[in-house]
Amino acid sequence: LHMGLTASDVLDTALAVQMQQSCDLLLNNLRKLRGVLAAMAKKYKYTLMVGRTHGMHAEPITFGLKMALWTMEIDRHIKRLNAVRENVSVGKISGAVGTFANVDPQVEEHVCRSLGLYPAYVSTQVLQRDRHAELVSALALIGSSLEKFATEIRNLQRTDILEVEEDFAEGQKGSSAMPHKINPIASERIVGLSRILRGNAVAMMEEIALWHERDNSHSSVERIALPDSCILLDYMLYSFTHVMQGLRVFPENMEKNINATRGLIFSQRVLLALVEKGILRETAYDWVQRNALNSWENEIDFEYLVLEDKDISAYLSREEIMDLFDMEYHTKNIDYIFARAGLN
Repeated sequence: LHMGLTASDVLDTALAVQMQQSCDLLLNNLRKLRGVLAAMAKKYKYTLMVGRTHGMHAEPITFGLKMALWTMEIDRHIKRLNAVRENVSVGKISGAVGTFANVDPQVEEHVCRSLGLYPAYVSTQVLQRDRHAELVSALALIGSSLEKFATEIRNLQRTDILEVEEDFAEGQKGSSAMPHKINPIASERIVGLSRILRGNAVAMMEEIALWHERDNSHSSVERIALPDSCILLDYMLYSFTHVMQGLRVFPENMEKNINATRGLIFSQRVLLALVEKGILRETAYDWVQRNALNSWENEIDFEYLVLEDKDISAYLSREEIMDLFDMEYHTKNIDYIFARAGLN
């Protein structure tokens, strides 16, 4: 094997096969998760919940729409990892500095073709490490999305929200000290592990800059970062898919939380209705905001205050105001969004 070759000819080409096969395994896991999320999107397509911005109640969305958003993000990762798979499916058997001085280029062509790889158009003693860094960066991006999803579950499982909850097995302990606790431990674990993936991605980027035609500073890094990242993401995808398959969803709590702000989620509809009547937006905003703050501070229904406001009622009839507080108004384009996402 070393007749005219260097060890990197064999090892880098074999590593390319391993990366390609790892991508295939991870792509299979991504597709499984995508299927679970898409099914949940369809199931809860019209299940209303409050949307939150800055952690505060905003306007209604549906839980299915949230799941559709996650499904589309996984679709992007599938597309991204497929592209990375192609970029790492490259071999080289071009000798000590990549000149084919002591090995016929046809050997590289034959070996790469036999392994399902492409020959690198130009190489040195090694395949260039931007390919390897790209793979781990893609894995870190996937891990970051899983962290985002898991963080959302953790927040929605909080005692004061409780719109979803991780499955809790019989006999499982949430806290060794407090028997009442049901903690989102799987989601918390995914959040923590994603940080390792991002750290590995940085380490892999650091090994791109090798001296001249090759040095050995990359080898020690990637022997840890490459296999660990692939194995770690494989576990994270399996774990999060299991979380979503067993996730308990509480539509009744979603409805309760929507109503917790006594109709404040309709403030923009009142604002826009006044603007459509010819009121300056700044003036309409002041009218709506004073009622909204009164509602919040004194625990009075927002709709009642709007109906009683003389400035607002001078431009909007009682029937027009009551129509503005229709929850279904916020789902009128859900079908359009799902059709555009291919989730119908």
